[in-house]
Amino acid sequence: MSALRTDDAWQQKAACRGPQAAVFYPPTNFERKDEKLDRERRAKAICATCAVRQPCLDYALRIKESHGIWGGTNENERKRVLDARA
Repeated sequence: MSALRTDDAWQQKAACRGPQAAVFYPPTNFERKDEKLDRERRAKAICATCAVRQPCLDYALRIKESHGIWGGTNENERKRVLDARA
């Protein structure tokens, strides 16, 4: 296993690590809108308790992550942040 770069060390402290990590990404099968909203709410609730939420969001914005919940934001929310910065 390779060591994390120092600027990515926050990942070891992320509240999303472990079995609940699946809630941060859509399932491989069809997901109804209400199911998506519920899954995202659950993921964002975990993010709200996370000590490294800001570094996570900064990372997702830096790499332009287009999938999942990162730093308490979904894909569309991150796109709006990036668009506002442009």
